[in-house]
Amino acid sequence: MKAAFIGGGKMAEAILGGVLSSKLAAPDDISVGEPIPERREYLSRKFGILVDNDNLKSVQEADLVVFAIKPQDLATVMAQLKGKLDPKQTALSIVAGATMHTLSNGLEHPSVVRVMPNTPAQIREGMTLWTCSDGVDFSKRELIKAVLGTIGQEIYVSDEKYMDMATALSASGPAYVFLIIEAMIDAGVYVGMPRDMARTLALQTVFGSTKLVMDTDMHPAVLKDMVVSPGGTTAEALRVLEDEGVPAAIVSAVDAAFRKSIQLGQGS
Repeated sequence: MKAAFIGGGKMAEAILGGVLSSKLAAPDDISVGEPIPERREYLSRKFGILVDNDNLKSVQEADLVVFAIKPQDLATVMAQLKGKLDPKQTALSIVAGATMHTLSNGLEHPSVVRVMPNTPAQIREGMTLWTCSDGVDFSKRELIKAVLGTIGQEIYVSDEKYMDMATALSASGPAYVFLIIEAMIDAGVYVGMPRDMARTLALQTVFGSTKLVMDTDMHPAVLKDMVVSPGGTTAEALRVLEDEGVPAAIVSAVDAAFRKSIQLGQGS
C-alpha cells in the first residue's frame, strides 16, 4: 500500500506509525505534505518517510490519501486537489465535522472515507468510528479497516449520522477523562496526600475501573453499586456528585460537542 498524508500532525503521526509498525507499508511507500519545515524534518528523521510542502506532489501514486488537517484548512486544501485525484485513489478524512458530501464535492472525487479517531491512537489504544461512500469498493474497505486497526479498535457504520455523535463522545472524550483524572489528583492533594502518590492512585483507579468494566462486561451501574456500602464514604461522595449535577453535566457536555460538530459540518 502507498499512502499520502496531507498534514503531519500528531494524529497523522499516530496513523502512519501504526501502518509502519504493522508493516502495511514501508517508509518509502509513505509521503507527507506538511507546510512546517521543522515538522517535516522531524517526521523524515523519525520514520524515514518522504516529506514535502507540496500537497499535490505528495499525493501522486498514493492508493490512500489521508486528510489530517484542521477544519479551517480543509477548504484551501480541497481547492488545491479538486479534480486532481485519480479515480483509483481513496480520500480518507479525519477532519472534524467534514461531511461526506463536503468531501466528495470539494474534491470532485467519488471515493471518500470519513473517519473519527481519538488521541489514544498515539499509543495504539484509540477508538475509531468510520464510514465511506459507495465509491469505496470491498478491497479498499478491508484495507482501511486494517489501517485503522493498527491504532486501536475500529467500528464501521453505514449511517453517517453516527459520526457527529462519535466526535462528541469518543473523539472529544479523552479530554473529559483527563479533566476527571486531574480533578481526582487535585482532590487527593487537597485532603493532604503528596501529589505523586495522588497521581498514582488516581491513574490506577481509572485504569483498573475501566478494565474491570471491559473484562467483566458488567453494567457500570452494577459495578458502582458493588463499591457503595450503606451509609459509607462512597455513598456520601456519590451524593455530592449527584447534588452538584456531575452526571447531568457530562451528558450536557457531550450533547454540546455533538451540536458543535454538526455546526462545523454546516460551515458555522
